[in-house]
Amino acid sequence: MDRDIVKADENKDVSENITDEKYVIWLHEPVTFEGKKYDKIDLTCLEQVRVADMIAVNRKLANEGNSDVVQENSLEYAINLAARASDLPIEFFEQLKPGPGMRVKRCVMSFLYRQG
Repeated sequence: MDRDIVKADENKDVSENITDEKYVIWLHEPVTFEGKKYDKIDLTCLEQVRVADMIAVNRKLANEGNSDVVQENSLEYAINLAARASDLPIEFFEQLKPGPGMRVKRCVMSFLYRQG
């Protein structure tokens, strides 16, 4: 799967990126994945997501048999979008315990449905 984020402007100033803590999920218990320990999941990368990325996730899930009417409200959609936006593979998100997994979902949904 191609996980590159569609970039609207390759020369965009890095200082414009959101560094807001609301997109950083601190883990109560560190998660070990592929030999590396993670004490947080940084999803500030969601700011780089474009509609083309969302469509790609919708198509991927539909091809895998996901028939949710509103896919973007599902946990599966949230972790796939988080994986597409971040440098972490989908397997990282799939192995999370329910608590951190649901925090990822809430973070992604909060990003998608924010005002403005």
